[in-house]
Amino acid sequence: MIRSTARVLAVVLVPVLGPGPAFADVIAFKLLPNYSRATFKSDAPLETFVGNTAAEGVAGTLAVDPAKPQTATGMVKVDMNLVRTGVDKRDADMRSKNFLETEVDANRWVTFEVKGVEINGPLEVGKAIPVKVRGVLTVKQKPVERVADATVTWIKLTPEQVENQRRFGFTADNIKVRARLATTFADHNIPLPQIFVFKVANEIQLETDLTFVRQ
Repeated sequence: MIRSTARVLAVVLVPVLGPGPAFADVIAFKLLPNYSRATFKSDAPLETFVGNTAAEGVAGTLAVDPAKPQTATGMVKVDMNLVRTGVDKRDADMRSKNFLETEVDANRWVTFEVKGVEINGPLEVGKAIPVKVRGVLTVKQKPVERVADATVTWIKLTPEQVENQRRFGFTADNIKVRARLATTFADHNIPLPQIFVFKVANEIQLETDLTFVRQ
């Protein structure tokens, strides 16, 4: 009788539980600054320029289950005090009280908080997969919802490869994210000073090339 009951329970439970573990395998990642960058581009009538971060100017975290990347969460932040456009006077003007006012610590950081990922299926090792990343972009303390077009690549290293790459900060699991999105200063309640009208575009193109390593 006991054996019969056990066989019945097995028949019932196997289709429900499935062959694999019931819990998601969420991996926590941190940004590897020396192999990451963030840039923004302004294309105004009189001037086009690109701002770039230094390695210490970008940080972030990511939590993702490679089998269900749709539920990924994360945060990336850029220190605007460390962005350089190639012209010191322009950099100073950008950070001034008349514009980004980065002397206020809360204004110093541009952040993007990941709220969801649109992707067809799981991540595949070594394959760059196109995705759309939904999130909240905050500039000068004004958050707006944005969707970034991105590619995500899951890179796994063998123990031998990890040993060779450890001094650079790489781990057994690594995620490369390349993304693009656009925003406007107006959407973040940042008026363009009259002196900047023809030299700084209202629309800004943002681009990231980020490497995350397992924590």
